Amino acid sequence: MHSCRKFTLALCVIGVARGATDGADLYAKHCASCHEVIALAAQNRALLKNLTAEFIVRSLANGTMHAQGGRLPAADRTAIAEYLTAKPAHNVDTGAGWCAASPSSNFSGSQWNGWGADLDNSRFQPAAAAGFTADQVPSLKLKWAFGYPDSYSAFAQPIVAGGRVFVGSALGMVYSLDSASGCTYWSFDARAGVRTAITIGPGNVAYFGDLRANAYALDAVTGKLLWKTTVDDHALARITGSPVLYQGKLYVPIASRSEWLAADSHYECCTFRGSVVALDAKSGRQIWKTYTIADRPKPTRKTKNGTQLWGPSGGGVWGSPAIDTKRNVLYIATGDNYSEPATPMTDAIVALALDTGKVAWSRQITSGDVFNGGCGQRDTSLCPEKPGPDFDFGSATILRTLSNGKRLLIAGQKSGVLHALDPDDEGKIVWQQKLGKGSILGGIQWGPAADSETAYAAISDVGFVPAPEGLQPDPKTGGGLFAIQLATGEKLWSALPEECHTPRCSPAQSAAVTTIPGVVFSGSMDGHFRAYSSKDGKNIWDYDTVRDFETVNRIPARGGSLDGPGAAVAGGMLFVNSGYGYFFGMPGNVLLAFGVE
Repeated sequence: MHSCRKFTLALCVIGVARGATDGADLYAKHCASCHEVIALAAQNRALLKNLTAEFIVRSLANGTMHAQGGRLPAADRTAIAEYLTAKPAHNVDTGAGWCAASPSSNFSGSQWNGWGADLDNSRFQPAAAAGFTADQVPSLKLKWAFGYPDSYSAFAQPIVAGGRVFVGSALGMVYSLDSASGCTYWSFDARAGVRTAITIGPGNVAYFGDLRANAYALDAVTGKLLWKTTVDDHALARITGSPVLYQGKLYVPIASRSEWLAADSHYECCTFRGSVVALDAKSGRQIWKTYTIADRPKPTRKTKNGTQLWGPSGGGVWGSPAIDTKRNVLYIATGDNYSEPATPMTDAIVALALDTGKVAWSRQITSGDVFNGGCGQRDTSLCPEKPGPDFDFGSATILRTLSNGKRLLIAGQKSGVLHALDPDDEGKIVWQQKLGKGSILGGIQWGPAADSETAYAAISDVGFVPAPEGLQPDPKTGGGLFAIQLATGEKLWSALPEECHTPRCSPAQSAAVTTIPGVVFSGSMDGHFRAYSSKDGKNIWDYDTVRDFETVNRIPARGGSLDGPGAAVAGGMLFVNSGYGYFFGMPGNVLLAFGVE
């Protein structure tokens, strides 16, 4: 927790001059030095007012902001939340919408399991499992909506198994819902927000991770906790990439938000190292842990104000691993360095042995990319002397086998480049295709999808323009969907972004892409969820999610920006989350279920 040391901040001036309430004083003292300075990563007061008070209280107590808020008394956390939102803090869960019957223990049938629906991370659903065809997509209608209580972002990848939808939430609640009706079989309260996909394994066990670096195993039928393991003890470590289960081991990628705390010139940046952990699926016991940076961080230099800096750091693993059963390795894509010196396995594609975690090979795509939240601020003392472009990999790798037997490893980068590597030749680059300009928030943000012949990548390239509240999305910048032939890297078609007219609107397409035969689904920051023909990119279906919804659990719900996860398709139904209040997106708190009319 750091005080608001620069009283040039308007909030501090107002608080001192007018004798602000306790909440305003607390915000000025403990929060404003980051939230009212940093340009993109942290929300300012004008945006925080869109949250619920309960969400802020929980974030400060045991969620994203626990490292700062955990040292405050509960009354202070509540005062800050109520000041920011001008609403009382209370839980609005109605307790409605529970299923009348108990869930079955039968998990057969069509499924979308985990982040990418298969071990390759393809995000491709074959026709038989999808349950509807490209010709039927224009007839998709909303069947039901589920509201997340006290949330302003719906940022987890839903999955489908055994006629149920399993999904996490920003407050840390994990739900098991009936896929046909949306009624709730059970809910589980994790220690922090859950944005990973759930993976259902043998014995009907559900695995996932939270934003405090805890991995969980639950009984998927009842929601009962089987085990919980903390996979990293760094205060700011988190699990954003979805864990993957294979042959009795759960492979968990670990990232961190410490990069952005460097916006505060008194933060000792940085001591986190990204890693992958293998856990025993039955007990949660750690089998191995491999860091993306071999050396522990050491003191490097001190800033003019006496802040001790550390390095090397960074290399977070933000996406879900792909499993190569042929070579007995997993593939990850890594983030940038947070502090100097630069290291060789950042902004890289890395192969790790499944049994031991040993690095089989590593292919760095962008070298020298050292970047943190101190870059671009008035006080740049924490920014590296030669800052990189922040072109790390936020998306998961995809393993594909072509009709001629040739295998490719596909990776989308925030530089706007889609890469194809040879997994059978130590990651040798086969082709690279530039699709977007690239930026701190994309290029290719949450990831492409690929069938056996074509990769489909959406572009963020979100832009910002000045506004009275600081910044707002540029309605004329970003977006676009591209089809790339896997065999050659040739661009087959592009679908230009749609026009954007609503307030706080951006055409950027940051969310992960999903595909079925003949159709590509892509969500946009403008709140539209669209289906495109995979033959030519023509828009064949468009649903505007920015509206209020009547929900099966009677929670007030509204859609917003689509960012982070993509759609899940299985058994004739399509499921997608709407609402993403981070990075100046439009808040929302709803899960939508569509079926063919």
